[in-house]
Amino acid sequence: MLADAMDERKACQQLKQRFEAAGFRIAEGVDFDGHGLRFELDGFDAAAGVGYEYHSREAGDGWDVDDAVIAKLTELHQAGEVHILVVSEDAAPDESRLDAVIEPFLAAVKQAGKAGGARAKAPSQPPPVPKAGKGKKTKSKR
Repeated sequence: MLADAMDERKACQQLKQRFEAAGFRIAEGVDFDGHGLRFELDGFDAAAGVGYEYHSREAGDGWDVDDAVIAKLTELHQAGEVHILVVSEDAAPDESRLDAVIEPFLAAVKQAGKAGGARAKAPSQPPPVPKAGKGKKTKSKR
């Protein structure tokens, strides 16, 4: 590993920070079991269906998230069903290159309507509630 190369722990820390900054509630080391796939994700927001997996030789990744799984995840991402970023240490060996992979992914997720912050926002004002017994009273004519 190069002196300035990222290790798995540091990369996952950066991924989690960026995803949480985008409004997602990331749990680490999540078993993903759905859509005919089963593997462990480095980080995942189950409610939003958004997460990530960082591949490194150090962690021995690749045996459970192979090319077939990546192809299926790409298909699910395009269909808007789940959004899981799989990035290898070769594609993003340092912080700036990892950010260069994360940012367009999060932008695509946001465009797909899965922005994490959207579900955390409360309405600025509650809807008006009708009050019983208020208003103008009318006399009935008999």
